[in-house]
Amino acid sequence: MDIGSIFLILGLLVLVVLFISRPLFEKQSVSVSQTEHDLSALLAERDRILSALQELDFDYSLKKIPADEYPAQRARLVQKGVDVLRAIDELQVEQSSEDAEGRLEAAIAARKSGGYPAEGPGTELVDRAGVDRPVSPAPDDDLEAQIAVRRRTRNEKAGGFCPQCGGPVQKSDRFCPKCGSLLTQ
Repeated sequence: MDIGSIFLILGLLVLVVLFISRPLFEKQSVSVSQTEHDLSALLAERDRILSALQELDFDYSLKKIPADEYPAQRARLVQKGVDVLRAIDELQVEQSSEDAEGRLEAAIAARKSGGYPAEGPGTELVDRAGVDRPVSPAPDDDLEAQIAVRRRTRNEKAGGFCPQCGGPVQKSDRFCPKCGSLLTQ
């Protein structure tokens, strides 16, 4: 290697190091208030607790957790969740600048303009003048309808029950979807 290629490699190395370290030397333009940071941390904690509860329930259904320890662990997680939800409510009330009456009026106005049905899809709302007007379906109604059609047209039939846990299985299943044991065909 000659001296020119060494200088070229060193020059590229300096450019790469400068490019990578650039964010460390720039001032951050995004400023987050302490309440927003606390709210974000609480929301992350809430999600963590919910996933821990789901894991605990799943482990209990697989009999990985003794029956005498499960209620205490679940109660402890639920209590943590309650505490986190209360803290979230307190922060959101502090952030809210509108009074309760203003929020209620905004919700009523949104319901009148967007109109979700009170009793379900296809129902009619009557405005203050007594005029019936059609209500647009809730955003999830299309998805729910597609799921219902898929379930009705499913050509796969039930294949019985798992010999280990008693859960329902399909004919095409090789393993139980509930406990994971191997099914004999």
